[in-house]
Amino acid sequence: MEIPFKKIELEDRELLEGYLKKKTYRSCELVFPNIYLWSRKYPVDYAIVEDTLIFRSLAECKGTSITFPAGEREQIHKAMDVMIQWFKEQNLTMHMHLVQEPEFELLSLWYPGEFEITYDRDSADYVYETEKLITLAGKKLHGKRNHINKFKEAYPDWSYEPITKENVEDCFQMALEWRNINQCEWDVEKRDEMCVTLNALRLLEELKLTGGLIRVEGRVIAFAIGEPLNPDTFVVHIEKAFADIQGAYPIINQQFAANAAKDYLYVNREEDTGSEGLRKAKLSYRPVFLVDKGMVRKIGGK
Repeated sequence: MEIPFKKIELEDRELLEGYLKKKTYRSCELVFPNIYLWSRKYPVDYAIVEDTLIFRSLAECKGTSITFPAGEREQIHKAMDVMIQWFKEQNLTMHMHLVQEPEFELLSLWYPGEFEITYDRDSADYVYETEKLITLAGKKLHGKRNHINKFKEAYPDWSYEPITKENVEDCFQMALEWRNINQCEWDVEKRDEMCVTLNALRLLEELKLTGGLIRVEGRVIAFAIGEPLNPDTFVVHIEKAFADIQGAYPIINQQFAANAAKDYLYVNREEDTGSEGLRKAKLSYRPVFLVDKGMVRKIGGK
């Protein structure tokens, strides 16, 4: 059986988004800009199977893995039958990544005892109430308010701007400076993340991304990039600030939420990738819930 997997291109956006909109979950990965940008760094392609969308990764599980099909429920069941047969013909163990609980429930219903799931805490997305990110109200967020107040006192001429084609080059230059300060060239993960950041800035309009920046004395000291994830959730894909400027991260966090995400109930600030420092920082903003994602392996019914 041949399945025509294809490389993801900018012109595929309309086709892929038509299927992705049928997913109602809040996972940060399965939106076109994120998929497109990261597919430039890792081997990811897609196929339309039984009128559903499936992504294939050759980087997960040290082998071949697919996403849960995006489409109508009846078609998803048909697509799963096809993919089970495809993995069998390829003599590969079937793996699936980024699988959420409602999706695994369907697998368990359709194929009882044939699949197992392992949830990865490091890949869980942090989701916050937008209003709380903006107001930082309450005792638990008192420290965040203090950081912002100190920033405003230290830099009374600070300003926020949406990222546009007129000022995106300033963000690009700030990102290059950030890359040098953080020695990204010596860390593979940091280097890949910075490549994605620079490409996101370069393709901001083409990918229909939203950005915001903070200036101090005319210099960009922080910026963020995101997009609507679904009707009630905005996702922040990228956030960069100079760590030596006290309050730079809290101010871009708050201002980007206030300007770009104010019409959404929730903000998804993505995962912590297992970084202890990042986990502590994300938990300190008091997420309202986490979005768990699991790795699925076929264990029976061969």
